[in-house]
Amino acid sequence: MPQTIQQHRVIVIGAGYTGASAAGRLARRLRGEDVSITLVNAEPDFVERVRMHQLAVGQTLRPRPFDEMFAGTGVTLRLGRVTGIDVDRRTVTVTGADDAEGPQDLECDTLVYALGSAWNTQGVPGTTEHAHEIAGRDGALRLRDRLAALAPGTPVTVVGGGLTGVEAATELAETRPDLDVCLVARGGLGDWLSPKGARHLRKVFARLRITAHEHTTVTAVHADRVTTTEGDIPAAVTIWTTGFAVHPIARATTLRTGDTGQIVVDATMRSVSHPDVYAIGDAALVAGPGDKPLRMSCASGVPTAWQAADAIAARLTDSKLPTISARYFNQCISLGRKEGLIQYVTADDRAVSAALTGRPAALYKELVCKAAAWGVANPTMGLPTRRRRVTAERAARASVTAA
Repeated sequence: MPQTIQQHRVIVIGAGYTGASAAGRLARRLRGEDVSITLVNAEPDFVERVRMHQLAVGQTLRPRPFDEMFAGTGVTLRLGRVTGIDVDRRTVTVTGADDAEGPQDLECDTLVYALGSAWNTQGVPGTTEHAHEIAGRDGALRLRDRLAALAPGTPVTVVGGGLTGVEAATELAETRPDLDVCLVARGGLGDWLSPKGARHLRKVFARLRITAHEHTTVTAVHADRVTTTEGDIPAAVTIWTTGFAVHPIARATTLRTGDTGQIVVDATMRSVSHPDVYAIGDAALVAGPGDKPLRMSCASGVPTAWQAADAIAARLTDSKLPTISARYFNQCISLGRKEGLIQYVTADDRAVSAALTGRPAALYKELVCKAAAWGVANPTMGLPTRRRRVTAERAARASVTAA
């Protein structure tokens, strides 16, 4: 008979695509009497981050409450903000979501760090004071209110020529054709795409009457304009989309982090400095094909969540460690609700000649978004799973030694 043990305490911090997936997948791998799984998040609903540009322009998104998503799984949701981590004492400090209750320390045996990322101001003066971000729901809702109050002809400037900037500019121009929308890109418009993909992007920009300021760098943001290397551009509203920066809390710990502040992990998403800590998604510095770090994205983040959950379960049950290959297949870009662009890429995320465009690409992207949200609620992709037992010896060994 298996030895009766004290529950192994797993805490997952952050309930985005990766954190919520990891918690749900782990709950389906292990027996509830052996393991307690607590998911810490500031909001009670799952946020479809890849749809924040839709929310910002006034579209209504389907609510996805965690209490429904995790009903019957054994995952416990703890609402609150993570304000501190002591990885050596194995504690997470959580402050209540409404700040009514003071900070509390939660003890854990295994920590899954999935706090993700937020907008990156790049240190440009005036950005924090005057620009809007759509990296999270709060920012998207603030922008929605601001855009709703704009009169026809008002200039709106999107800064950043990457995926987020392109999606934000096209969604806004399609929804509000009465506004004067422009995009400022440090490089050429769509210069990371194949020739076919870049041509289609320019065609859509022309149809939506979006002005592209290419090879232009923003040096300051003001209330009514942005200053660039090519002069001032009017901007009653500035939307800042120049990449993401990870949550700073990891750097305040003794965890080994890289130059970006991401936690350095091995192939199983385990911290190389603290074997009882796993990092996933944007928070993890993960080597992909060709030893290139994976970019911050849902596409690369979810496989890291699966890898971490399966590795934790394997170590706690003395099972074979699984490995999931993180690679890229395509970049899915929505260009409003009627147009899209699917750029096929190599394993290390370089564009190839093939690309899907137009309405079929828009439907493809919508299917991907829906599948991503479905996958969070069904982290084993609907396949039957076996919940394995954990013994005292295995639990103790898993939290103090590396495989």
